[in-house]
Amino acid sequence: MTNKKELSERDIITQFILPAIEKAGWSIEKQVREEVFFTDGRIFVKGNKTARGERKRADIVLYYKPNIPIAIIEAKDNHHSIGSGMQQALNYSEILDIPVAYSCNGDGFLEHDRSGASAQIERNLTFDNFPSPDELWAKYKIFKGIASKDQEEIISLDYYFDGSGRAPRYYQEIAINRTVEAIAKDQKRILLVMATGTGKTYTAFQIIYRLWKGGIKKRILFLADRNALIDQAKRGDFKHFKDRMTVIRKKIIDKAFEIYLALYQGLTNYDEDKDAYKQFSPDFFDLIVIDECHRGSAAADSAWRTILEYFSSATHIGLTATPKETNVVSNTEYFGNPIYSYSLKQGIEDGFLAPYKVIRVGLNIDLEGWRPDSVIRDRNGDPVEDRIYNLKDYDRNLVIDERTKAIARKISEFLKKTNAYDKTIVFCVDIEHADRMRQALANANPAEVKKSHKYVMRITGDDEIGKRELDNFTNPEETYPVIATTSKLMTTGVDAQTCKLIVLDSNIASMTEFKQIIGRGTRINEEFGKQFFTIMDFRNVTDLFADPDFDGDPVMIKEISIEDDLTDEHIHPEEDEIIIDPETGEEVNFGESEKADLGIPTIIGGGEIESGPKGKVYVAGIDVSILNERVQHLDENGKLITESLREYTKKGILREYRSLEDFLSKWNQAEKKQSVIHELEAHGVILENLKDEVKKDLDIFDLICHVAWDMPALTRRERADQVMKRNYFTKYGEQAKRILNALLDKYASEGIENIEELSVLKVDPFTGMGTPSEIVDVFGGKENYLKAIKELENEIYKAA
Repeated sequence: MTNKKELSERDIITQFILPAIEKAGWSIEKQVREEVFFTDGRIFVKGNKTARGERKRADIVLYYKPNIPIAIIEAKDNHHSIGSGMQQALNYSEILDIPVAYSCNGDGFLEHDRSGASAQIERNLTFDNFPSPDELWAKYKIFKGIASKDQEEIISLDYYFDGSGRAPRYYQEIAINRTVEAIAKDQKRILLVMATGTGKTYTAFQIIYRLWKGGIKKRILFLADRNALIDQAKRGDFKHFKDRMTVIRKKIIDKAFEIYLALYQGLTNYDEDKDAYKQFSPDFFDLIVIDECHRGSAAADSAWRTILEYFSSATHIGLTATPKETNVVSNTEYFGNPIYSYSLKQGIEDGFLAPYKVIRVGLNIDLEGWRPDSVIRDRNGDPVEDRIYNLKDYDRNLVIDERTKAIARKISEFLKKTNAYDKTIVFCVDIEHADRMRQALANANPAEVKKSHKYVMRITGDDEIGKRELDNFTNPEETYPVIATTSKLMTTGVDAQTCKLIVLDSNIASMTEFKQIIGRGTRINEEFGKQFFTIMDFRNVTDLFADPDFDGDPVMIKEISIEDDLTDEHIHPEEDEIIIDPETGEEVNFGESEKADLGIPTIIGGGEIESGPKGKVYVAGIDVSILNERVQHLDENGKLITESLREYTKKGILREYRSLEDFLSKWNQAEKKQSVIHELEAHGVILENLKDEVKKDLDIFDLICHVAWDMPALTRRERADQVMKRNYFTKYGEQAKRILNALLDKYASEGIENIEELSVLKVDPFTGMGTPSEIVDVFGGKENYLKAIKELENEIYKAA
């Protein structure tokens, strides 16, 4: 008889867990999934390189039906207690929204019931009395508050499968299931908050499909405010509806379809008697999904709300990455609290969204302000009003040519150092500013613009040529345009998968707008090398990262009763609120005052007439220079590091190793030094990021010892020279010495991690010494080669 203590965790699953659940009536093929990886592993950035962290993995997940998980099992070998896997199982059960968790070590099961189905939360089970699918389904229904047979039928509706193997990610699965469960319980207003880039449209499609295919919602309207959103949905996930779907264009209504996609502008004429949506009866639609609902439906007086109120009998689902909560606008007042939120922070931690670096550039006139002297004239020869100008003025009231050129040079400098063809979006104050920035960037990149005038383009709501290039900009297969200058058009509804640089040269005070802009960079496309992005900030906009609302749950701040006196704060939006014209995607300019808007001619001494308010003042010949430049990185929790990178790294190393002796022991015992580096990276300590700050070509070992314990440090070249002086190569033959010398040079130039892998033998200078197998044979086989590498490493760190 086999001794359980000799069995691996895999053996415990195969010999005990699977037979027990199969005996209880579970279909191993249809209801049981093993090794369920449900995250992609956080992306860590190392200089310009990236690496994935560990993926979260559940040993076994039990499903009542595909995509409806109802229990999770964590297995341990028999050296562990029966409940040793429970804390991990509970952690995963909360993340995955699963009611029942099990731990098993081969002696039986420990069950933890989160459903509230019984008074006993935890109990021990033998292998003969594991619950059946129906028993756990009963617990699931209690956990979800499903009381009737009709409700049960709705939450059991099938997902769409197209045979490609695509399935919802775990958070999409939760959003879909919770929405369908809410509708089963007859909830009429539903809000889903999901960070940009996390697949809101696919989530909406699966919700719609399940309800439509099941006959619960027969006619459905998908409502958006940008053509790009409608076109993306039609060409993408919604294409599976085929001839049952139509897009409402030019306010032409055809009632023969079941799935309708529409711009809200396409349903309204702003004339109560002619509004196109009134061609439908108020009860025509059973379900309305409002994409990017923060843009319109949150406001009580918006055209969206007029449409929604007309179709008030339908169920309304709001989708947004950025719920809007101000004193006058509220998503939660209309939809209620979100039934599920998946944040930017969660997306980055799970590895589904790209992490980012921030480069904050401070110009002298931005940090110190600028005051014109008595001889300064604008381009018309007129004196410039004597006052101190600052970031709020630049490019809105005052244009300084040198400032625009300095920013264009800095952007170009960054792209030349990284990749001149990395997709870049530059957010400007307005259309005119976007046009000047396009010109400055073209002049800063003459060689690239010579190859194609589309290297840099203005993409704004008023420019049809630019707007036609939007698809090319977002298409990873298309090289041009590379740089897009814009103001508001590209803040939302643009799926720029390969955008690697976002430049902020606009005064953005709205948290909603800021989140949307950051969302342009968060998508990952590993096929095209997009795993992270950079934010270059010229306006201190990234101060908003410190705002607790940046990545928190939406908070309701509009609280007023009928008895309250209305104040200016209640009646008027805050001054920094941005109002967007949905047709152009640009900010509405309300002007300085009603008088200014009228453009009444003003008599200037002697009878000359100046018509209306003055526009922007343009000046040139100003000294503009960069006073400081700071690169910020993310920590392991997705927060920007505000202390020095050196101090942050030191703390991270000291968390891992209690003392220098502890680290030396780990380093010397490591089979591969790379494993020590990986271990630190997995906890957010990216040593590569520190190399530029230290400004020395240090070995990774010396970098750790120097930063954490202030030890004297040697460069890689100094360590390599010490090895050469000891002349330890003499015990090897000539060919082996040549190879080891080349490996030592490789170490000196690139680091220890680059000589530990056999793949190093496939690059110069080793390709001139033979094939990898021939080189290994020089040492008498792979084992002896690896032994020689180990000895070389020992020599490198002999002094340590």
